[in-house]
Amino acid sequence: MADKAAPRGEIFVVDDDPAVRDTLSMVLSAGGYEVICFADGAALLSVARGRTPAAILLDVHIPGKSGLDILKELHGEDYPAPIFMISGQGDIAMAVNAIKSGALDFIEKPFRGSEIVARLDEAIGAYARRQAQNSNIASLHFPGREPLTRREREVLEQFTAGASNKEAGRTLGISPRTIEDHRANIMKKLGAKNAADLVRIVMTAQRAS
Repeated sequence: MADKAAPRGEIFVVDDDPAVRDTLSMVLSAGGYEVICFADGAALLSVARGRTPAAILLDVHIPGKSGLDILKELHGEDYPAPIFMISGQGDIAMAVNAIKSGALDFIEKPFRGSEIVARLDEAIGAYARRQAQNSNIASLHFPGREPLTRREREVLEQFTAGASNKEAGRTLGISPRTIEDHRANIMKKLGAKNAADLVRIVMTAQRAS
């Protein structure tokens, strides 16, 4: 039997369904991660505030505070590790709301184990690369507009560099559908009528900075 891969960091899994916790624990352990499972958000919060995992998988529906509440308490995208929401097929609107609150992306149930490991590998790698880079877009100001979140700025940077949704998703470790949600939000916030208008707004801000 082949040896298990060397530990690649901790993954926190939060789900009140023991079967889901067991499945994710088995799949992620086989993928080389150390897995710590929690049945509710309060248990996660008590640990996550004191130490940072490689990523968190957080179910939308958990007892007590919802996954969305927990995400907000961890300050979403300011938390120093990517947070994925786990959602059933009927929870897409909720999952999109979670992305606006700082989740990196969402994983739909039922899921395939190999796909989750690949998505986490990609997201964790992309997250680490982004932390090491200083973005030009990050320092831009758009006076009179609703401020962009850090992740929206990352998506905007990809867009202005000419990346497609698929390419941007690969670079940022998130799905093309999530990129599309961010782009729609960015255009709304910056008052862009179309893609060309959005590029013009960014170029104007760059000249002013």
